[in-house]
Amino acid sequence: MTSPIPCGRFAPSPTGLLHAGSLLAAFGSWLLARHHGGLWRLRIEDVDPPRTVAGAAQSQLQALAAFGLDHDGEVLWQSARGEAYQAALDVLLASDRAFVCHCSRSEVAASGGIHHRCVARQPRPDPAVRFRVPAGSVVQFEDGLRGLQTQDVHAEVGDFVLRRADGCWAYQLAVVVDDAAQGVTEVVRGADLLDSTARQILLQQALGLPVPRYWHLPLLLDAPGHKLSKSLAALPVDSSRPVPVLRQLWQLLGQAPTALDGIDALPALLAAARQAFDPARLPRSDILIGAGLPPAGALSVPMLQNPLSPT
Repeated sequence: MTSPIPCGRFAPSPTGLLHAGSLLAAFGSWLLARHHGGLWRLRIEDVDPPRTVAGAAQSQLQALAAFGLDHDGEVLWQSARGEAYQAALDVLLASDRAFVCHCSRSEVAASGGIHHRCVARQPRPDPAVRFRVPAGSVVQFEDGLRGLQTQDVHAEVGDFVLRRADGCWAYQLAVVVDDAAQGVTEVVRGADLLDSTARQILLQQALGLPVPRYWHLPLLLDAPGHKLSKSLAALPVDSSRPVPVLRQLWQLLGQAPTALDGIDALPALLAAARQAFDPARLPRSDILIGAGLPPAGALSVPMLQNPLSPT
């Protein structure tokens, strides 16, 4: 049997404009897929309507296009995928791997914060649905950057939500169903999602879905150590100047800066980057930027980001 064509993906949530941390993850994912002659999919994770910002998804797609990060196939929108998520949930319910849970957040918090059994005092009109995580549910996987990872999901996470009490689909279920539907073999994303991976592997196993290979890229942190997406430094990337931005992201990804020397045209720069990309050079630790504390070769925040709008 031949191996499947490598397939990566980028799956932003439309909660704001594309910032440098998100673009770093997109570029890293795109490079890994294209370097190996693979496909690269796009997905908009708009499964959480309360957090969705109007117009953000289209702005993100336009920014990716401006940076030349081309994708394969149609963009998948999670907001249109309810039937697929319901079908997966039905399978889990039928096999007793999922169950209806009437516990409130306060009741779970009062019992230690990790759900191992229902403690609801009365039924709720809007119960959640949880994935059943029995004792001994220890997951191991080899991360492409961070090596062997082990998590006791029962002890550290407990029974986790698949469909929320407000009717919204939980991220863990949606991402697993969609990665399988899009044929994703390489999940390259930020290290903030490393803790979710064991839960997703449990779901993949329960649903009989293939388990992709995971790569968790370093996060961009501001001077106080906050993740860029939660920092005041998280201004939108300047898509009008794609070449200098991509040059600096290339160096942040640990790649040899001389590989792109003398190349000023975006298509030629991306072609050279595809060819010269070396996964073994990807950094293993988070990256501090700004406030005079950048590591050697780190990005310049003013170069990557638009100036603040006048007030």
